[in-house]
Amino acid sequence: MSNFHERNDRKRTFGNKSEQTGSERRGGPPSGAKPAPATAKAGYKYAPRGTQSGALRGKPPEDGSEWLWGWHAVAAALANPLREKPLRVMATEDRARQLTEQFGKIETLGIFDNPTIAQQLPQHAVHQGLALKSVALEGLTIEEMAEPAHGVILMLDQVTDPQNVGAIFRSAAAFGARGVILQDRHAPALSGALAKAAAGAVDQVPHARVVNLSRALERLADLGWRAVGLDGTAEETLDQAIDSRPTVIVLGSEGDGIRRLVAEHCDTLAKIPMPGGFESLNVSAAAAIAMYEASRPRR
Repeated sequence: MSNFHERNDRKRTFGNKSEQTGSERRGGPPSGAKPAPATAKAGYKYAPRGTQSGALRGKPPEDGSEWLWGWHAVAAALANPLREKPLRVMATEDRARQLTEQFGKIETLGIFDNPTIAQQLPQHAVHQGLALKSVALEGLTIEEMAEPAHGVILMLDQVTDPQNVGAIFRSAAAFGARGVILQDRHAPALSGALAKAAAGAVDQVPHARVVNLSRALERLADLGWRAVGLDGTAEETLDQAIDSRPTVIVLGSEGDGIRRLVAEHCDTLAKIPMPGGFESLNVSAAAAIAMYEASRPRR
């Protein structure tokens, strides 16, 4: 039994190709609203509004690209030299001005009103007048992330909620983690609602996707890393388990926590002490506490 849980009250998972969200059809502006004229603005390249007949609103594109939205997520993507140039950038006039002031000319930038931007995104996406379509970020190999061995790496065992994973990336950036290891499957795409929750951290914190977490832990052990798994039933507390050695902190999913085989590949299991008597924490909150504990100076 884990002493944290992954939030699962969201019925939709944006950015994950295995799930589609929303049943609205793309079309014109909301009922009763007059469509804004699509005119090119001086200094920006105009991209005409796309209207794919019959396409489900929010359906993941079939060309391997993905949408990011919100100021922090889009700005971090544009600032990331490892990310390919955006396929398309949609912005309101004010946001377009902010982007060009910060990044200079963006070839794929077009100006649109808020409703038109929203039509390209999953329903209820809070886009803040800005969206970017890009090829998915490529991950690192275990060796690229882990060598030389120092600091902290986070490993997520079937943590699937985009908001939680985004918040974990944000904590990883705040506390200086070396990177985040995800499963190749059973993990959401690093875009959409996840990237919005991460506030740009998916473009600041390296990630790796692996098929088998247990084998990844074996390889990390060969490279000089020690693994600490969070488990609410553990005897040892987190502050006792973490020392100054290179450490992989393993977090599991709701209810079941870390899977048995993954736990067996950890050097030790540890719990977060809860003197208040509450049974569990959200997995992103547990990750933040673990990262803080790992970042504290030690002898």
